[in-house]
Amino acid sequence: MDQGNTAFILIAAAFVLLMTPGLAFFYGGLVKAKSVISMMMLSFGALGLIGVLWVVFGYAIAFPGAEGTLAPWAIDWSAIGLNSLLETPEDAAYPPMAFVCFQATFAILTVALVSGAIADRAKFGAWMLFAGVWATIVYFPVASWVFNFGLADDGSFAYGGWITHGLQETFGVGAIDFAGGTAVHINAGAAALALALVLGKRVGFQKGVHVPHNPPFVLLGAGLLWFGWFGFNAGSELAADGTAALAFINTIAAPAAALLAWLVVEKIKDGKPTSVGAASGAVAGLVAITPACASVQPIWAILLGIIAGAVCALAIELKFKLGFDDSLDVVGIHLVGGLIGTLYLGFFANGTGLFLGGDATQLLVQAIAAIAVLVYSFVLAYVIGFAIEKTIGFRVKNEDEIAGIDTVVHGEAGYTLADAKV
Repeated sequence: MDQGNTAFILIAAAFVLLMTPGLAFFYGGLVKAKSVISMMMLSFGALGLIGVLWVVFGYAIAFPGAEGTLAPWAIDWSAIGLNSLLETPEDAAYPPMAFVCFQATFAILTVALVSGAIADRAKFGAWMLFAGVWATIVYFPVASWVFNFGLADDGSFAYGGWITHGLQETFGVGAIDFAGGTAVHINAGAAALALALVLGKRVGFQKGVHVPHNPPFVLLGAGLLWFGWFGFNAGSELAADGTAALAFINTIAAPAAALLAWLVVEKIKDGKPTSVGAASGAVAGLVAITPACASVQPIWAILLGIIAGAVCALAIELKFKLGFDDSLDVVGIHLVGGLIGTLYLGFFANGTGLFLGGDATQLLVQAIAAIAVLVYSFVLAYVIGFAIEKTIGFRVKNEDEIAGIDTVVHGEAGYTLADAKV
């Protein structure tokens, strides 16, 4: 067993776990002051629930083993409860449980990302029900499409589910998604769009009405997300090597460029670059580089960041033009950014991209992967959300939304003035 790589994977897992509290700060700062507790609790609720489900059966669905490598929905019954993974094979590079830990943090974060679309108006219990069902029938299977590592004859991990290995058998090249552009960001963004449509618009929804109550929270959250993203991207190599180093530098370059691009668009469009824009631009770049971080040269990572930052800065306006209330721009940043990063590989992936030695085949398989995940996630998220809304109710009453749902749902306030009495 390689103790260095084992330590690398476990540290990367800790980095990624920190992203969920970071997301809570990022989202919490974007809502109104009377909804900050509710918003942050959607992330922490996902952390608790998905952490438990992952151990009980989530890993068994997401990683059904070699026999389930190309199956769209499979389960490894021996991995229920993880007892079969406690022992480390003599020739293993790292303990299987280290990989279990790393992938658990991906599942938690992906579910938490969806919550940004329903800010200010969702019941906590309904959200928890949605999170559990969606993770079970959407995230866990989609993770197996992309990340399922089947064992090769030599005992090494053979990469990929049907989106990677399966498409490679059909087209000669598989879809590239190193760290989750499809499984995480397109997946979460499509589900967020579905929930935004199910719950409808916030009271008084229009441009300029709902403004972030705490930009410092947003910047803190973005900083924690960026820090954790090094584990997300570089950690996906599962080894401290040159590929991890490439993913690391690209995780600096792309979001840095996206941050600048977003600010330029803001300055041109609105006259002022904002702190929230800087944070959002960085996240857009991080989203876009996620699938591509190990497959593009740093100079092309910068170009990807510029494209993602500029396009996502414009894409967040779509909700006003099309009339859906994606409260915290999960669609405009994660769905659009994930699509940009996934399709960009069709042009600039090392060796197989259209402009770098390949042909249009890489672009074709990237598009197939993106569309498959988008449609699957959107349809099932809409069905789950609609069923919850029509049974127990997903949305709070309008009067509770106007008053602020922190005290109604959780009996707490994000900001309480000190009692003047001594």
